[in-house]
Amino acid sequence: MLLLEASPRFGRSQSRAAAEHVICRLKVREPALRVLQRDLAAVPPALIDEAFTEAMYVPAAKQDEGQRQALAESETMISELEQTGGLVISTPMNNFTVPAVLKAWIDQVLRLERTFRSTPTGKVGLLTDRPTYVVVATGGFITGERARQPDFLTPYLKAVLATLGIKTIQFLYLERIPRGSDWSPDTDVQVQCWLDQHLPCSGR
Repeated sequence: MLLLEASPRFGRSQSRAAAEHVICRLKVREPALRVLQRDLAAVPPALIDEAFTEAMYVPAAKQDEGQRQALAESETMISELEQTGGLVISTPMNNFTVPAVLKAWIDQVLRLERTFRSTPTGKVGLLTDRPTYVVVATGGFITGERARQPDFLTPYLKAVLATLGIKTIQFLYLERIPRGSDWSPDTDVQVQCWLDQHLPCSGR
């Protein structure tokens, strides 16, 4: 299982705390589960540059050492996806969409002819589908009748992950989280209810 964390709040992050609950429930269901963690906020992925852009269009067999180095971080992140059978993403919503560090990770792993192929009927993912859980913390309501702000994060992540080949996705929304607040009993109840519905202890 690959765990991606994008919140810069670390110890007080609601999305990180909820993702820990998701991981714990997955371990209850599968005790032998191994988790590979990548903290995007602690170690932000590099932004793509000219060297990356030029190297990504060169077939692997024809790349020189400089081109391989330009894609080295991308290859590491893609290999983390290839060697794991599940994905958990914990992220805040920033300005209606994903934070910059998560976008940087996406730019590193979404590569033509490496993780997806372009066809006359559209892009086709080259990675294997796997269960994916996305925990999203927001400052306002983005679902249901109380929604008062746009949500570009959900459709964007669905499109990105589908392009990779990942289509089995479930979202856990922690909405209207007060700034600077700690984990509350109400949030705990909400997360436990979500887990019981989507990841019941008795199910496998």
